[in-house]
Amino acid sequence: MSETIKVPTVAEYVAQGKQPEVLFWVGCSGSFDDRSKKITKAFVKLLNKAGVEFAVLGAEESCTGDPAKRAGNEFLFQMQAMMNIEVLNGYEIKKIVTACPHCFNTLKNEYPELGGNYEVIHHTSFLKDLIATGKLTIEGGKFKGKKITYHDPCYLGRANDIYEAPRDLIEKLDAALVEMKRSKRNGLCCGAGGAQMFKEPEEGKKDINIERTEEALETGADVIAAACPFCNTMMSDGIKAANKEGQVEVLDLAELIATAEDL
Repeated sequence: MSETIKVPTVAEYVAQGKQPEVLFWVGCSGSFDDRSKKITKAFVKLLNKAGVEFAVLGAEESCTGDPAKRAGNEFLFQMQAMMNIEVLNGYEIKKIVTACPHCFNTLKNEYPELGGNYEVIHHTSFLKDLIATGKLTIEGGKFKGKKITYHDPCYLGRANDIYEAPRDLIEKLDAALVEMKRSKRNGLCCGAGGAQMFKEPEEGKKDINIERTEEALETGADVIAAACPFCNTMMSDGIKAANKEGQVEVLDLAELIATAEDL
């Protein structure tokens, strides 16, 4: 049975002479990767439940240029960024929320010098605010007593100092938050910050995502919470390599909350 999820576009809003409260920047991973699409759907369900007037760019959204910039192709990055800025400014977008720390970091910190000035929020901070203002309530307790460990994405933690919002959400689930030996500012990259998701790793003793997954498994957690589609992929691959599928789940914070809410 296919479910219908309401996702309006900015163009539809503008056609009605209205402006969305917030633009949801889906990102390449959340748009095209089958696993990441589940994160997108979970977040959209939460936005709908909270009554947030949001919209997406749809086909008008292009890659932020983050992969090109990290790979050293500044020219391609600027081309991609300028194209997006033209669209965003054309729609007079002021506020953007995204579930991808790579998009978040690029839109927030690298678009302003090219003329793209927006209030950019990561979805964990946005969800925390929705709960704090009573627009979203977490009841359910499906994760009550479950051990959850949280992996800090590099572009959310070290790059932007967002450590507490994701952890606050886990505590709202009545779950036991168990920290890895390397966490917060000392957290270990899962590998996708170094583009290991897109290429074969260099020679060495161990893949970095295997190392990070082993640290997560050492906590005895039932769930590895992620807040980034790249981290989700890298940690899920680590779970497969450890033959722990079916025993340990890798879930985005939006999925955890949507599950607790029976959405």
